[in-house]
Amino acid sequence: MIKLLLPLGLAFIMFSLGLGLKLADFRRVLTRPDAIALGLLAQVLLLPATAWLIATGLALAPEAAVGLMILAACPGGVTAGMVTHLARGETALSISLTALTSMVAFISVPLIVGGSLAYFMGDAASVSLPVGQTVGGLFLITLLPVAVGLWLNETERIGVRHAQTIHRVATGVFVLIVLFTFASQWPAMARHFPSVGPAALLLNGITMLTGALLGALVRLDGAGRVALAMECGMQNSALGITLAVSLLAAPALAVPAVIYAFLMNLTAFAVIVVRRMQHRAVTS
Repeated sequence: MIKLLLPLGLAFIMFSLGLGLKLADFRRVLTRPDAIALGLLAQVLLLPATAWLIATGLALAPEAAVGLMILAACPGGVTAGMVTHLARGETALSISLTALTSMVAFISVPLIVGGSLAYFMGDAASVSLPVGQTVGGLFLITLLPVAVGLWLNETERIGVRHAQTIHRVATGVFVLIVLFTFASQWPAMARHFPSVGPAALLLNGITMLTGALLGALVRLDGAGRVALAMECGMQNSALGITLAVSLLAAPALAVPAVIYAFLMNLTAFAVIVVRRMQHRAVTS
């Protein structure tokens, strides 16, 4: 039952994301090719590379290392746009990057996760990545729901109030997914938090800083830099949990995603507070 409900829950979250998009968002991407290119570079290459350096540098246990790599392979989280908005960032840029990285994910995730399983677990691996199933599953739970939501929003087949309700429900579904995995994996989390917690916090801090620096490199304003920072730091931990529990049938690999989900929301809250204080100081 859980293996069915988790993918369905994630698909609903991605459908909610699609409802917040229009074709104009993608046309806007064409006017910011430098920012989009750097955002994709950070998500697809720099973030997994950072996770690999952290996992090897801290000598994480094989399952913890693979779990961290699964998380790093995932696209930006569905809450990145909301957090960017609350932090006075450029929400449209965040949403566009989330959509694009979600579309790229069904190609990049199998490559990164499969390589991580082979590197960290090798012949001792008790799980293997079903590539065909993973690609098909990612298409069904990421790309297709986003496309359907985009189509409904573009053709105005769903009202604003209904879309807002769906967004709220999707946020609740995400929280339930994290809480369920937190509860079911509590013994493993308690055992691994001393090693995985610092690794997750380090990954979150470095990737957020990387996003902000890349934004500065292409001379984005403060709002644009916040968008890139949130997009790099707010990973789709729900997808990481689904990959570990449903596709790989190895719940222990979900521990880093659960720990990261908790920590990334703490750092995001700190950014929101700082940005709102800065905005208040400027407008007062």
